[in-house]
Amino acid sequence: MSPRKNGNGESPAPDFSLFVSLLALVLICFCAQEIKAQGEGITLAKYANDFLEIGVGGRALGMGSAYTAVANDVTSGYWNPAGLSKVEFPEIILMHDQRYGDIVNYNYGAGAIKLSNDETVGLSVVVLSVSGVPNTQSAGLDLNNQPIPPQFANIDSMVRLDNTKVTFFGETDFALVGSYAKRSSDNFAYGGSVKLIRRSISSTSGTGIGFDVGVLYSPFTNLNLGANLQNATTTVVAWTTGTTEVMTPTLATGAAYGLTMGSFVVTPAADLLFNIDNMRSASMVHLGPLSADARVGAEASYKNVIAIRAGYNEVKQFTVGAGIHLPKLEIDYAFAKFSSSDALPPTNRISLKLVLENN
Repeated sequence: MSPRKNGNGESPAPDFSLFVSLLALVLICFCAQEIKAQGEGITLAKYANDFLEIGVGGRALGMGSAYTAVANDVTSGYWNPAGLSKVEFPEIILMHDQRYGDIVNYNYGAGAIKLSNDETVGLSVVVLSVSGVPNTQSAGLDLNNQPIPPQFANIDSMVRLDNTKVTFFGETDFALVGSYAKRSSDNFAYGGSVKLIRRSISSTSGTGIGFDVGVLYSPFTNLNLGANLQNATTTVVAWTTGTTEVMTPTLATGAAYGLTMGSFVVTPAADLLFNIDNMRSASMVHLGPLSADARVGAEASYKNVIAIRAGYNEVKQFTVGAGIHLPKLEIDYAFAKFSSSDALPPTNRISLKLVLENN
């Protein structure tokens, strides 16, 4: 294991100047958002935009989402935009995730293409939809079988429901993500993503924007270190009801190492996530509003054709997966079970990736 060398036999120094400037800008914007939130009474939301934390790509999800330092394909726009710098040929990916049986449908599609030897761009779309949600606000009856006005309807005042007045609505969460990555040296790359968000629940809707900033560094051959600052300037979603949700930044850091053993390549990976979202008992470790979570995973690949994977993610799920790489087509599958009980059905994720190589 030795440091990477340039053409002159010297170890090139990564260009950190732009990253430092971006980080300074992020901190300034974050402070400004915090002041604005305190001044205007904006609520910092714990679970807003959770649909953007589900994860994408059968390979990454099979590895327990420990992908911050592994990211090297079209899905990097989600996991770590700097990883797009490793895309050599145009790539397109589609994924379908059917959660909780068929209650929730989660779909993802993305494409990436190189602009030059050192620059790559990507575009991703994430859509989560739920249908058939019952609305009982206007269907409550009291002890005298009299209708309860919607503004007074709650679990204590309702004795039973008038099923003829129960209506149904749906929810759709949509995100369009544009990403850019630049390789500044053989062993260092940086990138960023802009997230445009649109959410709708029944007759209300919310619109927002957020930013991610990532870096990828390889100090030695086969060793990758990565970091992705999600919601870097906080992600804000403004609803038509007048409510404004603000998502605080999350810092994902990771390490991965590719170990070659004959025809096999084994890649263990680990991520640490740091939040200031006051998750407390929902996180693995917390101190006041600060929390930290870990996710670990590994992949064993045979001749870059067949791969098996396993992992453990931050929501305490064990995951397994497999993949097969055909000429220009990669098929990846991931399986996760939410609990030891049968209350929630397992989740199956399948992704198809097309690599437009010049053969």
